[in-house]
Amino acid sequence: MIYLAPVQGHTDAAWRYFHHEIYGGDHTYYTPFIRNEKGGFRDRDMKDFTSELNKGLTLVPQVIFKDMEELRPLLAGLSDAGAVSADLNMGCPFPLQTARGRGAAFIGNNEELKNLPAILEEFPQMKFSVKMRLGYSDPTEWRNAIDVLNALNLDHVTLHPRVAKEQYGGELHYDEFADFLKASVNPVVFNGEIKTPEDYIALGSRFPEAKGFMLGRGALGRPSLPEECAAGKTLDKEDRIGKMMRFHGMLLKHYESVLCGDSQILSKIKPFWEYAEEEIGRKAWKAIKKASNRAKYNSAVAMI
Repeated sequence: MIYLAPVQGHTDAAWRYFHHEIYGGDHTYYTPFIRNEKGGFRDRDMKDFTSELNKGLTLVPQVIFKDMEELRPLLAGLSDAGAVSADLNMGCPFPLQTARGRGAAFIGNNEELKNLPAILEEFPQMKFSVKMRLGYSDPTEWRNAIDVLNALNLDHVTLHPRVAKEQYGGELHYDEFADFLKASVNPVVFNGEIKTPEDYIALGSRFPEAKGFMLGRGALGRPSLPEECAAGKTLDKEDRIGKMMRFHGMLLKHYESVLCGDSQILSKIKPFWEYAEEEIGRKAWKAIKKASNRAKYNSAVAMI
């Protein structure tokens, strides 16, 4: 089973809608994390979850929190908005969140972690999953949390086998993932460094017990990756680029219809290419990055 990771600034409702339009597939998409701000939802978070563009997709809202005081209203608000599931973010590695006890830092908060089962029981109409890292600074930190996680009736746990302090660098801790897979009573999904269909196939052979695999930056840089993984084969470069350009064209047209001015439009569409250097070539990638207006941007894209 293939899951599409939530990435702030990238996988908004429009990205998800047009990705599914071009590539299809029975994949699960996630919203970028929703958080509590000044006692309530950020408007843009709720708009993204309730957007008409989500119709026809399997979509799970993800929430990030530091304690039960933040989590409870998030789940209540999502339930009121019609959510039947939620993903609990315990894996965000970015200091802006971990410094506040959220994301990967939450795994080390044993007191709050123990309160989690009681909060989830307040929402029996919803099913839950967890997205996490091995820990904040030590790849064995998950061992202190596994008993609580095993006490939860989760749809699955998605594990990125790094710690927060490693961000996205260094080697993945495959041995720790294997130990987690054995220790977890909940199904486990692998996330991390899947960039090609070959990576996906190799990990499937290495961890056949995994429920599925989550694609993040790999699918941003190569949007055909979920389709290729599901089919178990590599599309030729011409087909991949052709579909990518169609995807980009639809997304750009949408942003042009709802935003005003070059600055707003470019700030939304340029991240489309952030992880695509290897796929489109360095020359075009650099030109896109440097483009300061739509005319220069369109010329840069035409280089692909």
